[in-house]
Amino acid sequence: MKIASFDGGKIGVVVDDDIVDVSEACGVVPGEWPPVGPVRLIRDFDRLRPVIEAAIESGERQPLASVRLETPVPWPNKVIAYPVNYHAHGREMQAGYRATNQGFFLKPNSSLSGPADAVMLPNVPGREVHHEAELGIIIGRTARGVKREDWADYVFGYACLMDMVVRGREERVFRKAYDTFCPVGPWITTADEVGDAEAIDFKLWVNGELRQSANTRDLVLDIPGMIATASAVMTLQPGDIIATGTPEGVGEIRDGDKVRIWIERVGEMTVEVVQGTEGETEVFSQPYVPPIIKQA
Repeated sequence: MKIASFDGGKIGVVVDDDIVDVSEACGVVPGEWPPVGPVRLIRDFDRLRPVIEAAIESGERQPLASVRLETPVPWPNKVIAYPVNYHAHGREMQAGYRATNQGFFLKPNSSLSGPADAVMLPNVPGREVHHEAELGIIIGRTARGVKREDWADYVFGYACLMDMVVRGREERVFRKAYDTFCPVGPWITTADEVGDAEAIDFKLWVNGELRQSANTRDLVLDIPGMIATASAVMTLQPGDIIATGTPEGVGEIRDGDKVRIWIERVGEMTVEVVQGTEGETEVFSQPYVPPIIKQA
């Protein structure tokens, strides 16, 4: 099942090229604040699934192209991200550590955006903003101390995710925290539809140029390890998002670019890049020194 948020907080199920509004069946009130309807849906999905399936059969279909898709979980408890989780990316960025010995960091909910939202470049002259293609894992159940062999029991589904970053050596979370720096979408594909997430291909293009191409089998810290590591430190909640880390091929995005991400059996989305006027800060007042020189 492909579950989407659209048109101001409605919940829909994508069927072929259409979407069916199941908000009422799920008890979700569009426009509620905070927008936690998707989190409740994920928590209660086992109970709600028959109701949702009935609503799909009886509900009116709308062309998917006629609605505005939004980020599917706009108010998760947390967004967890693993840095340098592909060896090739570690080499290109001259990083001596990997996710297995570095752990994770957190991105703010305010950085989340959807497939119809532009990535707004901050006003930080002398700095580059880079794209990072990642698989987003959506947690389905409250979890603490998950064993590696039990990881799949706690996954609700998957989504495309891009982790944008101002390149530099300042605090990582600071450089990745800007609004729109975490596009997620175009929907959540439930785990039963995706199947084996430990061996799926994904790609990212900028203006039609292929920049990144990898498979999750090449992760340094694999998906079972990511869930076990995160849950060893903190309680995971339904709707939490885990970003798996990016492969080699990261690069600069500029005003006017179109960035497309595709993940096998999950989905694809294209976001525009727009130069904004906000975001200037003394932290980025100096150019990044030394200059970024990616290694082969």
